[in-house]
Amino acid sequence: MLALAAAVLFVIAFLIQATETSTEAIFSPTSLMLIGLALLALHLGGVGSGWSAPSRRRRR
Repeated sequence: MLALAAAVLFVIAFLIQATETSTEAIFSPTSLMLIGLALLALHLGGVGSGWSAPSRRRRR
């Protein structure tokens, strides 16, 4: 999920850069790229890999 969010931020940053749209400093292509890289690093680190339900073990 984090990798998908990172990809969306990369596309938005690319479109802002390609169209030379003037934006506020917080939405500059560089800041969006850095946020995307942080999300991608979190994804590769296993943070957004999904939920795992606790396994129930039966006593025998």
